[in-house]
Amino acid sequence: MPGAAKKASSHAGTGHRERLRQRLLTGGAEALADYELLEFLLFSAIRQGDTKPLAKRLIDHFGSFSAVLNASPGALTQVGGMGEASAASLHAVSLAARRMARGAVREQPVLGSWQALLDYLAIDMGELKHERVRVLYLDTRNRLIDDHLAAEGSIDEAAIHPREVIRRAFDVGASALILVHNHPSGDPEPSRADIQITARIAEAGRLLNITVHDHVIVGRGSHVSLRAKGLI
Repeated sequence: MPGAAKKASSHAGTGHRERLRQRLLTGGAEALADYELLEFLLFSAIRQGDTKPLAKRLIDHFGSFSAVLNASPGALTQVGGMGEASAASLHAVSLAARRMARGAVREQPVLGSWQALLDYLAIDMGELKHERVRVLYLDTRNRLIDDHLAAEGSIDEAAIHPREVIRRAFDVGASALILVHNHPSGDPEPSRADIQITARIAEAGRLLNITVHDHVIVGRGSHVSLRAKGLI
């Protein structure tokens, strides 16, 4: 009897996987709930058994579906039931999403595809637990030519020097740039330091004909443009 029960459970699991697969293939973008999509992603590493409890455990542990995919492989394996193969499967999906979003930004002028840029930044920086400063350097057609990691940590002149930001523009042949950083708190409202360093970089750029188009601050699920706020 135990063998029969195990066999029945295996058949039930197979049926559940097939139903999820069909809903994924025939439904729209919201055909699967977050935990169900996570279940499906785990199928490739966990060939048999019910992945629903693990999917729900991951979301409970990290707080959201996006936070799960943004977690490092090491952090993923700290959750009970997650091995290296499962962590690698989820990490691969995260990397694929980043590359797809980055490709959309690189393929057309940044200012003409602003939403694609915001989507890319949200995927890449929205869930970071530390502050990261990047400078996006653009050519004369406003195409991205260099996505430069300028600093890790707080945004101030100790971390990011206006002179160095502008110097790199000349090094890579850029005529414009966009400053980007994230707020790990999730609140994208600019601080006084954010506004001050932006003003200094914009002034340095004006003197040398390098345009500072914007400074975008990324929060959790939201962003702020200093240009839109009239702060540049």
